[in-house]
Amino acid sequence: MARMNRRGLLGLFAAGSALRAGTAAAQARDAAFLHGVASGDPLADRVILWTRIAAAASISVEWRIWPLAEARPARASGRVETGPERDWTVKVDATGLRPGVEYAYDFAVGDQVSPRGRCRTLPTGAVEDVVLAVASCQLHPGGLFNAWAAVAQMDRLDAVVHLGDYIYEYGSGADAYGMTTGRALGRIPEPAHEIVSLADYRTRHAQYKSDPDLQAAHARAAFICVWDDHEITNDAWLNGAENHQPEEGDWTARKAAALKAYGEWMPIREAGPNGLTEAIQRSFRFGDVAALHMVETRLLARAEQLDYARDLTLMAGPDGTPVPDVAAFEARRNDPARDLLGADQRNWLSGALTAHRDAAWQVLGNQVVMARVAGPDVSALASPEQVEAALSALPPRIAEGLRRVIPLFKAGLPFNLDSWDGYPAARERLYGQFAAAGVQPIVLAGDSHAFWVNELKDVAGARRAAEFGTSAISSPSPGDAVGDLPLGALLNQANPEVVHCDQKAKGFLVLTLTADAAVADLTAVSTILEKPFETRSLGRWRVQKTSEGITAPTRVRT
Repeated sequence: MARMNRRGLLGLFAAGSALRAGTAAAQARDAAFLHGVASGDPLADRVILWTRIAAAASISVEWRIWPLAEARPARASGRVETGPERDWTVKVDATGLRPGVEYAYDFAVGDQVSPRGRCRTLPTGAVEDVVLAVASCQLHPGGLFNAWAAVAQMDRLDAVVHLGDYIYEYGSGADAYGMTTGRALGRIPEPAHEIVSLADYRTRHAQYKSDPDLQAAHARAAFICVWDDHEITNDAWLNGAENHQPEEGDWTARKAAALKAYGEWMPIREAGPNGLTEAIQRSFRFGDVAALHMVETRLLARAEQLDYARDLTLMAGPDGTPVPDVAAFEARRNDPARDLLGADQRNWLSGALTAHRDAAWQVLGNQVVMARVAGPDVSALASPEQVEAALSALPPRIAEGLRRVIPLFKAGLPFNLDSWDGYPAARERLYGQFAAAGVQPIVLAGDSHAFWVNELKDVAGARRAAEFGTSAISSPSPGDAVGDLPLGALLNQANPEVVHCDQKAKGFLVLTLTADAAVADLTAVSTILEKPFETRSLGRWRVQKTSEGITAPTRVRT
């Protein structure tokens, strides 16, 4: 056997090092940052930084973060490995930061440098004001993300609160949701089928984060996110979903795939080494002005949604003809066992509300509308002939559904059974928590694709909170579906808790909090079908602090 001398051994080591260096250099040349950068879950001393690197193999990525007012440092803050096990996404919990400071950050692989992002850590102590953009429901085929372009241009922005439906699961079929617009704009879902597998969910997240307007918004400020249903599939609940069928496999496996992709692709802090779980409730403190509590209302404890077509049975009327058994349906809807939050999350929330009682405002980041919203009695504004003429102008499927529910709405039944109206006992339990903690919070809501300003009261008529609901970034709304029927006006007229409702505009809301007031600016974009676009105000609404609690929302004349 030949013997290897010291010089030969060193030569082999050198050759191996050169080979590794050459491989790394080749990887760096081929790498690309195609999905922008993002930050999220800011705290006073840390923030999550995110990007994705397009690469062929596992790769090492440098990251930097520095105060925006200072020059970019020459040395990296750290290095992290990524690869196919997490779809080449990068997530860093950057620590050791200063409170209330705006930072810049970027990533690099060799000479390839990512776009630059910015974010602000949470302030401590006395704070003059807090400015949050609140958004939800961004269907990629539904229209251009012009609202995100507007968010990216905001001069002052502490954080973005995203209330869910960040992606949608639907495919590109002829009757798929939003595809009439999607085909016209060339915004076709990737993959083209309904997403079910981990690879599907990853591909759909990648498509959304390829949108330049969404990338610009992520680069502008840290996001504080919670999922709703479409990150998994439509009308999800504890043990299933309306849009999950047996042929699509095991519900638990589909949910796990969706949450794994969400954890990889979103700038959200993960609680443990096994990634995200259904329990993502968490709080954020903005100095002495606000505490924001993000809750989960889909996967932890939600009972299955009621459905008028399935659950409203018939009984014999006075003349023997079948009529809906409204009393039986209402008894089922008001069953105390119907839950949204679950006992563990309620206990956590009670502790959080009490712990942050010294904040001027407590804010609940919640997915679905909380106000009591009965369906509209359309006969109040239109004759039967006018209603039928309006229905006849709609697509047959929508018209038939409306013909079925209009008589139920006249009887005072809820407009949306997927909202808190489908779980009234759970809502009263939550209001009891507010009262026990001695707080009257601002409730934020998404999901409905409409703007809302609501005054929330318990069954005894006591004011418990004020609610601001944000419309969709691009998802179609019920108002879009009913043509010229004035749905927002009808809902305003039918519901004492509804102060204002706009069922057609798309956009986001800006919530500004000071020691004595919470002000919501409803901001709409002029179009989601083309560029350029303009933004316009749909009104500014103010809730005032008083010695006895809070006032009802009132419109501010500007």
